[in-house]
This record gives sequence, structure tokens and C-alpha cells, in this order.
Amino acid sequence: MILTTFKRIARGGFVNFWRNGFLSFAAVVVITLSLSAFGGLIFASAFGNSLLADVKDKVDINVYFTLSAQESDILALQKEIKALPEVSSVDYVSSAQALTDFQTKWQNNALIMQGLQEVGNNPFPAALNIKAKEPGQYGNIANFLTSKNPQDSNGTPIIDKVNYQENKLIIDRLTAIIPTVEQVGGFIALIFVLVAIIIVWNTIRLIIYTARDEIAVMKLVGASNIYVRGPFVVSGIMYGIVSAVITLILMAVFAYWSDAVVLKLAGVDVASNFSLIVNVLSAYFVHNFGEIFVLIIGSGIALGGVSSYVAARKYLKV
Repeated sequence: MILTTFKRIARGGFVNFWRNGFLSFAAVVVITLSLSAFGGLIFASAFGNSLLADVKDKVDINVYFTLSAQESDILALQKEIKALPEVSSVDYVSSAQALTDFQTKWQNNALIMQGLQEVGNNPFPAALNIKAKEPGQYGNIANFLTSKNPQDSNGTPIIDKVNYQENKLIIDRLTAIIPTVEQVGGFIALIFVLVAIIIVWNTIRLIIYTARDEIAVMKLVGASNIYVRGPFVVSGIMYGIVSAVITLILMAVFAYWSDAVVLKLAGVDVASNFSLIVNVLSAYFVHNFGEIFVLIIGSGIALGGVSSYVAARKYLKV
């Protein structure tokens, strides 16, 4: 008996969905927009966090020494820095190695190589590349270098430049921008959700109005409240499921083409500085598809089903 009632309710919901084609289409479009905004928020958060993690991984403190600095003094300072609890690694790049790296990078540029020959002496100073265990610890390392102020045997400072402040600015800006983007995205998604609720609400209201004679006959022959209201809730759930499937397809397409879009918007010279340009969103979508599927499908069903149920209770006085 219960199974038969359920089948009839489900059949009634399918009939309402297809019979009210335009209204169903409008509801599906708006719910799809709402879920797409939610999906966009997921992608924005994933991409922003990946970008921030990539930049943090690349950021270090580069200590450039004067050309007169002795290697022994630099290696002694390297040993002291390594002993700091905040430090993960310290790599020494000699003046000769810096020159070799520069020549290798620009070996195909005749103008730059000619200019380097005209300079004569090696213009590149030795350097230490320092990586901290945590991004927030770079400040302590920079303070150590400032207070230490290492000098050679003649009392001349051997450090020419520390680029901590430049990298710190990048991290601080990204840390401030990403939450703002997430908040704006959440606000937009909320607006779409409210619009979707209103559309579904009015869609069910119109369907109830057009089927008022049929509903009256059903009540006259003794149909229960569940039997009368059920098909409208099933129609709402169908709106949500169809919208969720469309949203997942749109997300998959966008994730697949995201790298090309990012490269085009950011420019190759900018994007090439980040390893994350290789399949960031597509990899995230594939690896987290189960969670995304449950979130989008569940949100679609909740949005369509709950809106339909509330509308049916309010406007279907049975």
C-alpha cells in the first residue's frame, strides 16, 4: 500500500514537471544559477588557497652580500642562521654560481651577453636563500639579520640587501584579498539562493492554481494530504536534481578549461611564475568530486524540495 502510494506520488510529480514545461524551465534555470554561484565559490576558495600556498612555498628571504664580503664570513653567518629554530633551510649561492646561472638563463640573448662582457668583472654578489618552516616566521629571521648586522674584520657590514619586505607584501596582500573574494562570492551565492527560493515558491503556487480543479476532485474522492501535496514536492526535488546535474557539468567544463583561462587572463609571464597553473581546478574537481557531488546534489534537492514543500503547505489548503 505504501509502495503504491509512493509510486503514484512520484508519477504525479513527474507529470507536473513535464506538463508545466515553461515554469519548470524557469525554476531549473534559477536553481542552476544559484548552484553555479555556490560552485564558483568552491572553485574560488580552492584556487585562492592554492595560489596562496604556492606563493608561500616560493617565498624566501634572499640575503645579498657586498662584493667585498669574504666567503668565510658568509659561511659563518650561514651556520648561525641554520641554527635558528624558525629556519628550514639555508642555501648558499656564490658569486661565481650566480654569474653562471645568469649566463645560462640569458645565453640566447646576444644583447644581454654583450653587456655582461662589457662590464668585465663579475657584478653578481653572493647570496643566501633562507626558507622558514612557517611563513609567519620570516619576520623573526629578518629581525635576527637586522640585529646581527654581520661585519668583516675591518668593521664593514657585509650584507648589502635583504628582500624580506618585498615578499612579505605579496603574502599580506593575498591573505587580505582571498577572504574578501570568498565573502563577496558568498554574498552573491546567497542572493541567487533567495531568488531561487522565490522562483520555486511562485512556480509551485502557479502549478497549484492551474491544477485547482484536479486537486478539488482528488479531495472529493478522499485523497489524503500527503497524496495531494506529495507530487508538488517531487516536482521541486526534480528541479533541484536536474539543476544540480547541469551545474556539475558546467563545473566540469570550467575546471577542464580553467588553465587556459587563467593563462590568458594573467599572461604567460605572470602565470609561469606559479606551478599551480597546471590543472589546479581540474585536479581539485577530480580529487574532490565525491564531496562536490554530495554538496551540489544535496543543495539542489534541499533548495527545490524544501521550497516546494513550504509552498505546498502554505497555498494548498487541504
